Amino acid sequence: MSLTFLGHSTVRVELAGRTVLTDPLLTGRVGPLRRVVPPPAPATWAGVDLVLLSHLHGDHTHLPSLRLLGTGTRVVVPPGGGAWLRGHGFTAVEELAPGETLTDGGLTVRGVEAVHSGHRWGPRSTRGPDAVAMGHLVSGDGRTVYAAGDTDVFPAMTDLAPVDVALLPVWGWGLTLGPGHMDPAGAALACSLLRPAVAVPVHWGTLALPGVAGTGRMRSLLVDPPRRFAADVAAAGLPTRVLVTEPGSEVEL
Repeated sequence: MSLTFLGHSTVRVELAGRTVLTDPLLTGRVGPLRRVVPPPAPATWAGVDLVLLSHLHGDHTHLPSLRLLGTGTRVVVPPGGGAWLRGHGFTAVEELAPGETLTDGGLTVRGVEAVHSGHRWGPRSTRGPDAVAMGHLVSGDGRTVYAAGDTDVFPAMTDLAPVDVALLPVWGWGLTLGPGHMDPAGAALACSLLRPAVAVPVHWGTLALPGVAGTGRMRSLLVDPPRRFAADVAAAGLPTRVLVTEPGSEVEL
């Protein structure tokens, strides 16, 4: 197994002879947001067999990034998003709901619950594509990786335990977090429920609004959340090993 954190919620997972990409974000901007670290090199997202989309928000289902992977790449989307993606020209789209499973070679992917808005344009929108938000358990060769997507902590995380690796969001792209997100303390609480051997903090240090990234508080928020998460896990006496990995880097398993 190897993992590479490409930034935001994008992780390249190589397991059981297959290559999976979570929530691909591969370009220098997403709408008004700008990438504050270099975009990943094409070699880091080459040869992808399977794409897992956790929900339809633009920083997780990013159409320009998906097109870079090729419109024929196998993409797994939550229920409600399949027809919309096909309408944008993607030809190998299938829906997977929480509780359902699919296989890809030696991999098994199970959809799991998430606590987050799934509408393309946010929780107050009623027009446009709407799909549930979810996470994924990716299993193969006796190992399981939990990709949380965007979610708050929920009690049923205990039903997913134990996992070998948990990819846990620890912040976002702004000065504050809205509902349906985990901060460092929330991610540490999730570790107590999931009991992962290894946790990799994601959803941090990648995006910011123009003119904000250079401010003192935002500079701190682009760096501190994964380290606060690691400190909270240690303070709680949890056995999980937190691997803080800079965007664009391989996880040192």
